Amino acid sequence: MFSEIPPLPSPTGARLALRHAAATGAPRGIVLVSHGLAEHAERYGAFADRLAADGFHVYAHDHRGHGRTSAPDAPLGRFAERDGHRVAVEDMLAVRQMAVGRHPGLPVIQFGHSMGGLLALAFAETHPDKIDALAVWNSNFHVGLAGRAALVILRGERMLKGSDVPSGLLPKLTFSAWAKAVADRRTEFDWLSHDEAEVAHYVEDPLCGFDASVSLWRDIFAMTFEAASHPRIDRLPRALPIHLVGGDEDPATDFGRAVTWMGKRLRNWGLADVTDVVYRGLRHETLLERQDLRQRPVDDFCRWCQRVTRQNRYETT
Repeated sequence: MFSEIPPLPSPTGARLALRHAAATGAPRGIVLVSHGLAEHAERYGAFADRLAADGFHVYAHDHRGHGRTSAPDAPLGRFAERDGHRVAVEDMLAVRQMAVGRHPGLPVIQFGHSMGGLLALAFAETHPDKIDALAVWNSNFHVGLAGRAALVILRGERMLKGSDVPSGLLPKLTFSAWAKAVADRRTEFDWLSHDEAEVAHYVEDPLCGFDASVSLWRDIFAMTFEAASHPRIDRLPRALPIHLVGGDEDPATDFGRAVTWMGKRLRNWGLADVTDVVYRGLRHETLLERQDLRQRPVDDFCRWCQRVTRQNRYETT
């Protein structure tokens, strides 16, 4: 069962709210979960329990500025006063070190959804020797001119009103624009999932859907451009297994095209084990779609986890 465990003190000064699902039977490996923007780790319970039933220890923490994690420089909606994405990556390292200390010798898979996928790739590039496989779901690294324009807007907002206040324009260019892409929407968050109950839970959750600060948006776009750059990709081991997932009804990833683009980019740069899949009929939160829609992606991911952990054990024995 995906349960809360004592907060983890991070060297960055944060106290990381943390959840764990214990592997059933002989453990195969460790999966570290990195959640998305304006949400928190508790929402990954069904996913964690499924992985635990397949023999994986699962750990997920609330990133700084999210959920129940506390840090003196990270109120809700902000990673840190400066270089927040790099500080958030160091929190992820603290979770990784704790998990490996509790379960030594097991392969480590870093998983990330949306903003968490940006962080997961940034973590893999910053600490390439700390994981054995990487999964990035529903993340957009191909924001193009619109992303460059967003940086200009954010620079102007920072000059006019500072970094610690919510951005006035970025929610309109992202969340509101994505909402409009769903013709039959009932709420402004139907772009997340077809599951009406899950959307309702998100809307009603006080720790979801909050306004991100100017600095947090700047951190997000910094990761978007940096992590997909060739110098950063070049830090990844060429044999690192990478699993990319999107949905063809997800406006946040240009309806899956950004996922396909990233898969091609990684393969062209010499990564030898890259899987990219865009599932039909899925919106942004693959893991919180209707049961009939999310079953296949989760089954596929579990099989992928089993493969990469078997491969890792074979190669290291």
